[in-house]
Amino acid sequence: MPIERSVLRARIENAAEYIGPLWPLQTFNAANPLVGFEDQSFDQAVQQARQLLGGRGYPHPSVFRQAWENDEIDPEILTRHLADHGITQRPEVLLDRMESDDRSEPAPPSDEPLDRVTVKWLSAFLDQGQAAWPMPKRSDGFYAAWRAVAPYDNAVPSITRTADLPDTLLEAFEEVLASYPEKRWESIFVHHLAALPGWTGFIKWRARRGNTEWQEAYPITLADYLAVRLILATHLDAAVTPDRAQDLPANGTDRPFLPQIWLRAWEKSYRDRLLDTLAQANKDPQASRDRSPNSARPDAQFAFCIDVRSEIIRRHIEDQGAYETHGYAGFFGVPMQHQPYGAETTVKSCPPIVDPKHRIIDRPADNTAEAVDTYGWWTALETGRRHLVKTLKSNVAAAFGFVEGSGGFFGGAMAARTLLPSALFRLGTRLTDWIPQPTAFTEPTVDRPSADDADWENGLPVGLSHEAKVLYAEAAFRLMGWTDRFAPLVIFTGHGTQTPNNPYKSSLDCGACSGNPGGPNARVLAAICNEDAVQNELREREIDIPDDTVFLAGQHNTTTDEITLFVDDRTPTVPSDALAQVKDDLKAAQAQATTERVRTMNATVDSGQPRAAVRETERRAADWAETRPEWGLAGNASFIIGPRRLTETVDLDGRAFLHSYDWATDEDGTALENIMTGPLVVGEWINTQYYFSTVDNAAYGSGSKVTQNVVGKVGIVQGNGGDLMTGLPLQSLQIDDEHPFHRPLRLLTIIHAPTERVDAVLDRHASLVQLLDHEWIHLTIMDPTQNNRFFHYEAGKWTAHTDASHASAEPALAARTS
Repeated sequence: MPIERSVLRARIENAAEYIGPLWPLQTFNAANPLVGFEDQSFDQAVQQARQLLGGRGYPHPSVFRQAWENDEIDPEILTRHLADHGITQRPEVLLDRMESDDRSEPAPPSDEPLDRVTVKWLSAFLDQGQAAWPMPKRSDGFYAAWRAVAPYDNAVPSITRTADLPDTLLEAFEEVLASYPEKRWESIFVHHLAALPGWTGFIKWRARRGNTEWQEAYPITLADYLAVRLILATHLDAAVTPDRAQDLPANGTDRPFLPQIWLRAWEKSYRDRLLDTLAQANKDPQASRDRSPNSARPDAQFAFCIDVRSEIIRRHIEDQGAYETHGYAGFFGVPMQHQPYGAETTVKSCPPIVDPKHRIIDRPADNTAEAVDTYGWWTALETGRRHLVKTLKSNVAAAFGFVEGSGGFFGGAMAARTLLPSALFRLGTRLTDWIPQPTAFTEPTVDRPSADDADWENGLPVGLSHEAKVLYAEAAFRLMGWTDRFAPLVIFTGHGTQTPNNPYKSSLDCGACSGNPGGPNARVLAAICNEDAVQNELREREIDIPDDTVFLAGQHNTTTDEITLFVDDRTPTVPSDALAQVKDDLKAAQAQATTERVRTMNATVDSGQPRAAVRETERRAADWAETRPEWGLAGNASFIIGPRRLTETVDLDGRAFLHSYDWATDEDGTALENIMTGPLVVGEWINTQYYFSTVDNAAYGSGSKVTQNVVGKVGIVQGNGGDLMTGLPLQSLQIDDEHPFHRPLRLLTIIHAPTERVDAVLDRHASLVQLLDHEWIHLTIMDPTQNNRFFHYEAGKWTAHTDASHASAEPALAARTS
């Protein structure tokens, strides 16, 4: 039966909509695992996903019970929601009923033998340098390469020669699908794609990012995967169309659903307490005036990523003196690929939904030859050592003698890494201070070479044009509503993590930089803003930067809360006393922030020692056996878009994304539109990843770190094989085996802007309306034109907030005391 390629491609693309893309470990990005279901209501989507992927959609009853016992669910709100559905039983009885119902649900069916063989060949083909003996013929594509070696696979004895298999991918589909009508194809494809959503999600990502080095060398598509799997199914006597795949996932029902009611009550409890706290914090007009933009010029201003971890350190920096902080997307609006000094490859350093426009290379600055030589000498020494060790380990003749002779040394090193991580951290810090680092002697290539010296790669030019520099600088300040009142020192602060032996390191780095540290982007924006030509043009656009303002870049270590300023102490661009004062205050802020964070990590430190909490976080940053180096974005629950003065007196407990925005400087709503269609969408991805990884870690997370293994340098499996795990590990979400640290709540967005302005943005973006109408996120407006009254978006309408007074007497969000 001949098959038209266009028809086959369309059916596969339709089926693939149910599978979310999975990024490789090196650039692990947060994403909603149910992104293909966002055109459905949340409740219907999780029911469909459970049918197809086998994952839970709502928190386990034990999680609701803990929230109930911890007073995180307001009894009055829960009672009202239950009464709306005619339920009058006591909450404790309903919790017991949910647990009973939960135990009775059957386990989903499995295609284990077919999955096992498919995974074996996917692991071999998609390997990116981990295997010492790679699969042959990979450059021919997955189907052709598998067809060449399949006769040697003892797990499929019916295939003894390549002639037993169809010659081409299209012939493979024709052979398998010949007995099925076209209308059944899509359901067949959905079933087999959903059987291994991790591997197929990775193939989907790689096929769509076709310009990656590995995809160009060894191409693979979902059509390849389906052809191999369907042929294997016929040879292994596995069902091509199991009963559950006879139709596409059925729509969910609208029946009253206890977990749905409990989740909504929990979310409204959090919302009302947060709104009550914000209302209380902003009801004093005098306090608001003291925090207004017209008050005294601050000593320094910081721009941090909107990341929830920034909220904690920002509070403590502001407590140190006349400092202001702002929140902005962590790539600082510069869509770029970054090539670190000494590296041969570039990394994407902008959000996954944004394509890079520029290539930025770190190059030595003027008068840094001595530092460059010193760094180069040490780097060459380390490279030679690594090469020698690798050669001795892998050489047949030398391996045994090397093991005999070096066993004691490596045993000692292993013992030191296990028993003395804090000492190793201090040793590493001293070495870093002693050996010049690239951030001290390099500068980003923000200038574009002349046309004769143009340097392009993958269509990206090195550096930026003058117009682009002005564009990015202006966009940064306008989106933050920051057009005047600049301090003498402005510091753009990216962030990155520090954790050894952690395949999920990139999940702790900056999500807005595609899982890379944000320091390079901060350096680029600081360099741009320091240019006189850029400042002159900004002044013409009514962004008045004083002549004495200096822009610096820094990076927030989210594991230790240390903030490193990228400045050469030998030739500082700001007065040395001012710089020293800032550094001292940053150390004080670090001590306070780590004290706050360590309390949440089941750690015991000597409270009488002011640096004890810092040392505990430094130990976690160096300990290769530490499964919880930091909490990452666990706890995220809200996204607040507004001026900092609304929240600066509130302790948001590290649970809020904070994007600075001033509606008064955004007359046409362009800045708000960019925030809602960019950072807010990324926030929804992060929130849903944490939500689903928490409610069903086996289906949407990645299980325990203790039993994880890296496969092919692309992903994680549990044990020695199986599907790629798609979400976060248990230790990133739970305090222990029974108690979650992350509360699985859908993202609450609060926007400080007139309702009509938000409406105008929604009118232009149906995708945002879809997220709201289908309850993937919630939205509340704090309308400054109506005395900061709150209005909730509910089913396409605005409802005035009326129940803040019903918030619990023990709010989860306490007002700041300092």
